[in-house]
Amino acid sequence: MDKNNEYYKAGLLLHGHKCPAMPMGLRAGLAALEALGVERAKDGQLTALIEIDSDHCATCYADGVMMATGCTFGKGNIRKLGYGKFVLTLVDNKTGRSVRVATKNEVIKRNQESEFIQYRKNGIPASKIEPALIDPAVDFILAEPVENLFKVGPVQEMKLPAGRPHDFNTFICADCGEVAVERYARIKNGKVVCIPCSEK
Repeated sequence: MDKNNEYYKAGLLLHGHKCPAMPMGLRAGLAALEALGVERAKDGQLTALIEIDSDHCATCYADGVMMATGCTFGKGNIRKLGYGKFVLTLVDNKTGRSVRVATKNEVIKRNQESEFIQYRKNGIPASKIEPALIDPAVDFILAEPVENLFKVGPVQEMKLPAGRPHDFNTFICADCGEVAVERYARIKNGKVVCIPCSEK
């Protein structure tokens, strides 16, 4: 993959800064699609389970996974599992087939030892680090063969619990006057209110 790849360029635009974790997620997502023999999700055809969490050192990985797989928080078909790992499991919701793509330890070690990460550990935002310090780590992730970056597991069956259907019914909160989806309505002092108003 090179820097002119349309998904890489779109991923940078979405993500906002250059770093190695976004392309790592992008490459993991593309590897998972290939292993399952499926196309990028236009709707809810796939579910991405990512093992990072919000305070993980490579949360940027999620944006790459979203760009590659089409699984997004907006569609509700990506979930953070919070295990602290650099891993994606992609599930074909129709067939139940899944594949787990784990970033190899030596790739993480190489990334952690990069000059870019040393700046990040010192609290320097990625967008403030010189490209010359970022490019070697990004170039490695983009250029390396998939088998050197990831352990792509065998395709296995995985049935996810069925999600709730979208609720299109709404109400107006009796306290704040804002519209909310009915499923999230609460009753407080005999009035239909939103969750934040119910907690006041």
